[in-house]
Amino acid sequence: MRLKFKALALISKRKAAEQAFKLFCTPAGEPVKRVPSIFKWAEEIQYKANGITVKGYRWNHKKPHRMLILHGFSSAAYKFSNFVEPLLDKGYEVIAFDAPAHGRSGGTTINALEYADMIVQVIKRFGPVSGFIGHSFGGIALALALEKIKHDEHTKVVLIAPATETTSAIDAAFAILQIKDSTIRKEFDNVIIEKSGQHPKWFSIRRAMKNITATVLWIHDEDDDVTPLADALQVKEKNFVNVSFVITKGLGHRRIYHDAAVKKRVIDFL
Repeated sequence: MRLKFKALALISKRKAAEQAFKLFCTPAGEPVKRVPSIFKWAEEIQYKANGITVKGYRWNHKKPHRMLILHGFSSAAYKFSNFVEPLLDKGYEVIAFDAPAHGRSGGTTINALEYADMIVQVIKRFGPVSGFIGHSFGGIALALALEKIKHDEHTKVVLIAPATETTSAIDAAFAILQIKDSTIRKEFDNVIIEKSGQHPKWFSIRRAMKNITATVLWIHDEDDDVTPLADALQVKEKNFVNVSFVITKGLGHRRIYHDAAVKKRVIDFL
């Protein structure tokens, strides 16, 4: 892949940037492995938008409080099964969707705006949501969605290792691909601006948090090598009155949402 980008860059910086953006928006095609039993007795729900079928799961339909679980990039809803049963025990309706290009849903690529739109569509089609759990990429998508949907201080939001700054994710992707050409990076930013009307810096939870009134529990690990704690700490320094931080150690980016103490903290908060 690195050789491909080097060769393409010799021909056209713009084409190299476009290919880099496509790769940036393409999750790993990880097959769905053994699905936890709780997902086997869920009600399967879905909707279609822009020719893509987006599939999800629902439990305890028509309970008064509805919770929505949002997975990260190259992940799937079933990986968050450990949150479903304790939420059901509290008497909540729980819904979880595979984002486009993930799990059982259609599509091959996704970006933060498309994921945010999925959240908006789910709420329109399946009812208002009073509590959210968003991990990683699901966290930034949720922050963008909250700027569009009606919510208040009674809305509960859990952000677990969220992708706080999209620019950090781009930096990491360019480092992996060993793309050091600043012209390609500038063209990459231009691709995003042309597609969204916004600079990559706009795709930021720190920016969006100014427009979010929900009560937020933010959990991040010191050893996260995917979504840097340093980005989260910049939000913490803003001292938003509606945001509480929990900093863990030794759990990294993925083990954190499987940790028993973290799960208890989340369920107690919700």
